[in-house]
Amino acid sequence: MRPLLHATLLLSSFCLPQFAQPADGSATAPTPKTLSQHDRDFLMSQMHSSRKEFLDSVAGLTPEQWNFKAAPDRWSIAECAEHIAVSDDFISGLVRDQVMKGPAAPEKREQVKVKDEDLPKLVAERSQKFKAPEPIAPKKRWADPAEAVAHFKESRDRNIAYVETTQDDLRDHFMPHPAAGMLDGYQWLLLMSGHTERHVAQIQEVKTDPKYPK
Repeated sequence: MRPLLHATLLLSSFCLPQFAQPADGSATAPTPKTLSQHDRDFLMSQMHSSRKEFLDSVAGLTPEQWNFKAAPDRWSIAECAEHIAVSDDFISGLVRDQVMKGPAAPEKREQVKVKDEDLPKLVAERSQKFKAPEPIAPKKRWADPAEAVAHFKESRDRNIAYVETTQDDLRDHFMPHPAAGMLDGYQWLLLMSGHTERHVAQIQEVKTDPKYPK
């Protein structure tokens, strides 16, 4: 399966309004369903663990290690870190501005084919490599590594807090992914963790290069 982040610029979906009909015949919107505690705990665990993996992978690096490129067409750790740092906002923005914009459509649940526990693994798998979408491609946004790390921490912690407290009906809002098919809003947030793990693995690949500074 193709990695699950890299076609997101092309995504859009439209939901038809769903209304319950009370006894008097007037239409009322359905009551939103919040996340179960199990769902919250699983997603927060994924976010926390991938957060730690990334921070551990960039801790204590020298400027030479941070900027080392194994080849002109390969990313440095600096570029991997920048990409990770900006991707959290990108994914959460998709959920906020696209997935959750339409009305709830619980009838689309049957179109979801991917299990929650499989999503992070599918994204993290690196047998195939693809070009990052332009909005989250490395652009040397931060000269100081600490600034990239700080941006990541701020974004990830904000998303963890959202998952912990949100009353949004993430499970009944859907948007198709070109590789994974239909996903609900919760599953779109799960992509965040797998994406971080994918590029932490890339950072580890940089470190194993024979020319990597010691």
